[in-house]
Order: sequence, then C-alpha cells, then structure tokens
Amino acid sequence: MVVATVPMSRRPVTTQSQWGQPARLALGTASALGLARFAYGLILPAMRSELGWSLAQAGALTTANALGYLLGAVVAAPVARKLTLAVTFRLGMVLTAAALAATAATSSYPVLLLTRAAAGLAGTLVFITGGVIASHTAASTRSATPLTIYYSGAGMGIALSGAAIPPLLGQHPGRWPLAWVGLAAAAGLATVLSWTAARGSHQTGTAHLDLRSVVRLWQPATAYLLFAAGYIAYITFLSAYLTAHRASITQITFTWALLGLAAVAAPVLWSRPISTWPRATALAASLAVLSAAAAAALAGADPVAVTGSAIGYGASFLAVPAAVTALIRAATPPSQWTGALAAFTVVFAAGQTVGPYLAGALADRYGTGATLAWTAALCAVGAALTTVTRSGEH
Repeated sequence: MVVATVPMSRRPVTTQSQWGQPARLALGTASALGLARFAYGLILPAMRSELGWSLAQAGALTTANALGYLLGAVVAAPVARKLTLAVTFRLGMVLTAAALAATAATSSYPVLLLTRAAAGLAGTLVFITGGVIASHTAASTRSATPLTIYYSGAGMGIALSGAAIPPLLGQHPGRWPLAWVGLAAAAGLATVLSWTAARGSHQTGTAHLDLRSVVRLWQPATAYLLFAAGYIAYITFLSAYLTAHRASITQITFTWALLGLAAVAAPVLWSRPISTWPRATALAASLAVLSAAAAAALAGADPVAVTGSAIGYGASFLAVPAAVTALIRAATPPSQWTGALAAFTVVFAAGQTVGPYLAGALADRYGTGATLAWTAALCAVGAALTTVTRSGEH
C-alpha cells in the first residue's frame, strides 16, 4: 500500500495548538457521543421499567440511533462541502441538543425511535467534521495528540452523565424525562463553548463517499465493523447488567464515572502509540484491551471485576476511532479525508445498527451477560484480523 505524504504546516508546535483547540473541539464528541449516545445506557433501565420494554426493544432505540448515524455519514461530506466544515460542526451541535430535548417530550415508542435517529444523524455531522478538523491540527503539529484528545471528549460526557443520572433515577425511574432535559441542557452548553473551536476553511475534497478507501483498507475496515457491532452493546447494556445483578446505585455511579474518566485519560496512553507504532498495531492493541475488559465483567457484579472492566473499556474504546482516523490520514491525501472518514463512518454505523438489537435479543434469551460476551468476542476477532493486517506490512 502506498502511503500518501501529508503536507505539514511550518507553524511551530505549541501546547495551545496541540491541546487548547482540540480540547474545546472535544466538547463535540462529549455531546454527540457521551451525552447523545452513551448516556442512554444509564437511562435505559428506568425507561424499560416505566414503559414496559423488552431488552430487544430497548436495544432497538440504539439501533435507531445508529440508523440516523448511518444517514448522517452518507450526507456529511456533501453538507460539509456546501456549508464548510466549521458550519456543519456547529449545525450538528445545535441539532444534537434539540434532539435530546425532543426525547424528553414523549413516551411514544415510535416517536422515541425518531428522536434517537435524529440524535444519531446530528451527532454524525459533529463526529466527522470535528474529526477532519482535528486531523488537520494533527498534521500541522506532527502529533496524534489532537486526534486522541478529540475522541476522548466522549469520556467527559460519560463521566458527567454517570455522576448525575443514576442518583436522579435510582429510586425514581419516572424521572427519566428529566434526565433527557439535563442532557439537552449540557449539550446546549457544549455547543456554546465549542463554537469557536471549529474554525478554518480546510478543504473537504469530493462531496461523496470515498468508498475506494474502504476497499484499499478492507481489513481495518472489517475490524472497525466488528468493533462497532460489539463495543456499543457493552455501553448500552452495562447498567442493565449491573441492575440485574443487584448492584447499588453507588456502584453504578462509580462504575460509569470511572469509565468516563478513563476515557478522558486515553490521550496520555494512546497518543504516542498511534503516532509512532506501525500503522495497524495501535488498532490491534486497543481492540485486544477492549475485548479483555468486556470479558472481565463477566465475573458478575463483583466490584473489583466491574471496576477493572470499566477502566479497561474506558481507556481503550475511544482509541479505536482515533487509530482508524490516523490510518486514513496516513493513507489518503488531505483533500480526501472527509470522504474517506465518511466512508469508514458508514461502515461503523452499519455495525452499530445491527449490534445493539442482536445483543439485546441474545440478552432476552440468555441474560444480560450475553451482551458483554458479544462485545468481547467481536472485538477479539477484530484484533486478530488487524494483527494479520499488521503482519502483512513491510
């Protein structure tokens, strides 16, 4: 495979360029992922109890979110080309907050499916355009730090929701709409604070998906598909799993807070490996850690096992999209980054679409532990496939 040379800026590398702008840009992943996607796992037990859902129905809401994400991946490149990356990022942030507010306003299952899909679509606009902006910053600073900071922003959203939602809903599941209101307010604040972080007039390249990049990088793309189908089951059903094992509200809160904080710390662990290791090595390593972390929780609701699982999961799952983005950045010219990242996001969204529903159906039959086994198995296969990719490099 021919690796494209990425033009580097002559600007000096500064702490501000490596950390300042990416940290505010990371409020995008905090909102689009941490609040709009992952926090649903914390609200799921209360909504399931109050609305009488099966685990498959609960998983279908995550599937709806992923379908919206898939649609967003398809339209992100042409929208960004028409509106610019910065404007599309800001639009996605506003729409994400609005979708969260709309989720609080109804208990109708079909309407909730629509609001979750809308949140997925809006979040994808943020995810892709923010990733491209962070990629340009990484190129100018010759470091993967801006990328890992950007993706680890989801950890901030997880930690915030993990600290607030379990105490709110623990003894009062009927308050679940209030939890969505709080998430909408937090997403609105993130929109304001990140507004000027999305800046510049970077080229978005072609206004269509660059599917050729998926063909060229088919082994990492397949691993990314397996990761998407697997990782989402863990974070969607973790609270349901702990609740089924009679974990206390304190333990659930502590577990989610640790998971989120570990994700925030991920840049310290993964920036150098993603920057300096052979192209697929960091991806294989992060998938292997993720698989082991999910398997560790199968020991039951034992606090030590669950704590270790949450830390391992939080420290590794956001490194996967960062490593994939670094692979794309190395293998394609800057003018094609938006189209290539959008194409890989379609692959990612396809995995997320089927994963939660299938994992939920397995859980209805075999118990909530099946969702953790699902995550462990798929990520292990993805790590093995990526290892084969790495061993074939010269």
